[in-house]
Parts: sequence; structure tokens; C-alpha cells
Amino acid sequence: MTLEADVSDLWDRYQDGLTAADATDEDAAVIDEFLAALEAGEVRAAEKTGDDVTSWEANEWVKRGILLNFGLRETEPREYGGVTYHDVLPLRDTDDLGERGTRNTPDGTAIRRGAYLGSDCIMMSPSFVNMGAYVGDGTLVDSCDTVGSCAQLGENVKLGANTLIGGVLEPVEDAPVIVEDGVSLGAGCRVTSGFRVGENSIVGENTLLTPRIPVYDLVEEEVIYGHLPAERRAFTRMVESSVGDHDLFEGGAYKPAVVATHVEEETLEATQREDALRE
Repeated sequence: MTLEADVSDLWDRYQDGLTAADATDEDAAVIDEFLAALEAGEVRAAEKTGDDVTSWEANEWVKRGILLNFGLRETEPREYGGVTYHDVLPLRDTDDLGERGTRNTPDGTAIRRGAYLGSDCIMMSPSFVNMGAYVGDGTLVDSCDTVGSCAQLGENVKLGANTLIGGVLEPVEDAPVIVEDGVSLGAGCRVTSGFRVGENSIVGENTLLTPRIPVYDLVEEEVIYGHLPAERRAFTRMVESSVGDHDLFEGGAYKPAVVATHVEEETLEATQREDALRE
């Protein structure tokens, strides 16, 4: 049987009432093999099926495999850095990162089991990459950044300091947060609830990207939700709220929106990474 078939069979048994106490060594071997495949980048929680950023689709069996690791494992005391913590999984073994030229600085970089980091990545302290996340080659995860469960980051992505990439684990059919190749997110950005950022886009600091906030795309002159098209420069602006003329709001009420324009050459040059970081 394939790994997908093994995971699917185990999921069916779990849905029928299999518990962590009842799971066999063979069951444990399946989810261990599954974690190893995630960490090697051989399986991913989502994949792109077309040319547009909206074509990403969830791999439901992969997300089910991740959920099995919570349902069929017991919480245990574990040791890290002389501190005892309690979790169903240990942190990820990072011995493979050095051979790929990937760096994670000490005292605060945490990578959970089942996460993939590509070659020539940098993780600065403190930062966290959760289970099922995929971090592509050459990507920078800066200080105080979080990459949530199943989030998919492309190659040469730059996450500014204090950036949150949200996780989407359930429902299993929902695609997670997607940040495609070459994207630069300014400090303090938040990308949540399965929002998708198209390749080579540049997002200003402290911008919130979520399906509930409209994106005013000035390039195509349309209002869109849930994604930012490729090669856009995006930033937050306040627009008039539907309750703007209510008596309780003196001076009017406003709500956040995202404005997207063409990426300008000067903007691209300003966001290029320092080569010294790679030496």
C-alpha cells in the first residue's frame, strides 16, 4: 500500500473509534513515516493545480494525517533546553538543515515535527514553524515570526519581523495560507484564514490579509476577497464603513481595506535582501 492509502485506512479506523490507547506499533509506524515524508518535503498539505494563486487546493489526506498525530498520540513530558514541556510530539530534529545550508539561530527557534524547511533558509530567534508547514528554499523567517500549521511558503519569501502566517488545519478540505515565491511581507503583517498571496508581491508593514477584508485591486479595477494577485504592492487604507453615518460615531466610522497597485521597480530594489545574509 502507498503512504496515502495507509493514512486513509488509519483515518477511517480513527473515525470509527480508534484511540491512542488502542493504537498498535504498526499504527505508530504509519504516522511516523508520514511525519518523515512531511519533513522531507515529499508530501504537502496543499498543491497548486493551475497558473493562478487561486488554484491552490488542499490535500485532504495530508491534513488528515496531521490530525491523526494529535488523535493517536498521548501527551507526554518532554525535555528541551533543560525545560520540561508537555506535547504529543517532540520538536523536529534539525540535523538535516546544516547540510542544506539552512540556519536556525539559538535560544528561540522552534520547529515542530512534520515541518519542512528548504535549502538556504534562515530562521531568526525567536520564531516558530508549526506542523505541516512548508518553507521553500531561500526563505527568511525573521524574529518573532510564526508560521502556522500547514502554511505553504514559496521560495525566496521574506517575512518581516513580528509577522504571523496563520494555520488552517480544519476543516481538512480548506486550503491553508499560501505565500508564493518571491513575496515580501513587511514587519507586523498578518496573513490568516487561508488567504493566498500571489508571487512577487510586496506587502507593506502591519497589513492584515484575511478573506474578510476586501482587496481593492487598482490594476484590474476590481474588489476581490481571499487573495492578492501576483506582482502587486499592497498596503492598508481605511474606507468608509456601512455604519459611517450612525449617530454614535462622531466624525464617521471606517473599516480597514487593502489597496493593491503595480509593483514598481524602486519598490523591488528596496526590498531586495542583503547578500551578506547569505555569506
